[in-house]
Amino acid sequence: MNHPAYIMTPYMPEASGSISDLALDVYRKSASLGSRLHPTIRKTLVEFLRLTNSYYSNLIEGHYTHPVDIERAIKDDYAEEPAVRNRQIEARVHVEVQEIIEAKIKASEIRVCTSDFICLIHQFFYERLPKELCIVQNEETGEEQEVVPGHFRQTTVKVGRHIPPGSEEIFGLINRFVEVYAPENLSGTDRLLAAAASHHRLSWIHPFLDGNGRVARFFTDCYLICSGMDGYGLWTISRGFARYRDSYVQNLVNADSPRQGDVDGRGQLSQQGLDRFCRFFLETCMDQIKFMGSLLDIDGMVDRLRGYIELRNQKMVPGVLPIKPEAFLLLREAFLTGEFARGKAARITGLGERTARQVLRQLTDEGLLVSDTPKAPVRLTFSAVTATYLFPDLISR
Repeated sequence: MNHPAYIMTPYMPEASGSISDLALDVYRKSASLGSRLHPTIRKTLVEFLRLTNSYYSNLIEGHYTHPVDIERAIKDDYAEEPAVRNRQIEARVHVEVQEIIEAKIKASEIRVCTSDFICLIHQFFYERLPKELCIVQNEETGEEQEVVPGHFRQTTVKVGRHIPPGSEEIFGLINRFVEVYAPENLSGTDRLLAAAASHHRLSWIHPFLDGNGRVARFFTDCYLICSGMDGYGLWTISRGFARYRDSYVQNLVNADSPRQGDVDGRGQLSQQGLDRFCRFFLETCMDQIKFMGSLLDIDGMVDRLRGYIELRNQKMVPGVLPIKPEAFLLLREAFLTGEFARGKAARITGLGERTARQVLRQLTDEGLLVSDTPKAPVRLTFSAVTATYLFPDLISR
């Protein structure tokens, strides 16, 4: 009788020059992404992109909450309609959990590929949700069950046509998963190939009663960071998965398939299915890196900052007042240098001291420029509202 972990084989895509070259190219292009950006701008942008990552990860689940509404939730501004409010809470929790687990990784408090960490992701997410969002219904029996944060499921489940392993096999499969995919045991492009393969295999095990897709995407975000993917955070895999959702789902399904005869590897599952999923994963990485690269071009960003101010003064930006054209010069300075002292506003704009202070005050009152204290240097910030103008097509459905 086969060891339970054998049913998860093969563990990795079949080695080939083309897929290894693609993985290496992903590493190189990601490392160069935003290399000309000031570190302060990079940090600010990564923080903002957690918002879009939440938006896209939840969109994959069929839960639509626009980033503007996620920002409102972060400020405790919720819709009155219960269903909309619950989606806002769900999206806000996603942002909070991502920030928490990334901080733990940065502080070297955890190892990403462990059973404890996988359970911790689930726990952090579900313990922050209201109780009504922790109830799932069995589609076949109608029975309601409560999701226990951070605990593996205790029942058999069915996901579409896929019947995940029995609950009694989860511990053994996760232990083997950890042995195979721990990034500290891998090197070079094998880490990125393992990130791709492990994303499917964790989804395939389906260890929790609910939330497996989100946990897998959280896990993959963290895995890519820990695998040495410099630049990750300036792009995210969830946006690509959401943009190509049908292909994402179909490739997951194909990798679920049992081996198709002697030409399909020697494991229990399809080698070809896993290979195709991993290639799709890498191509999605490259697609998102190229997309964000087009948005983070310095000259292009400066042009869009100028264009935003011009549109405001043509009264084509709803909800805001016109502002002096010199406001662009302050935004450009903050973008290029990371931050600047308030007292430099007149020199930067060429306006008189009083007028320059008024323009600066308008920008800070609107939240386009922020600072740690009322007298501290100011820096550029990004929001879901301005993203429409500064990052075209970043947020789409």
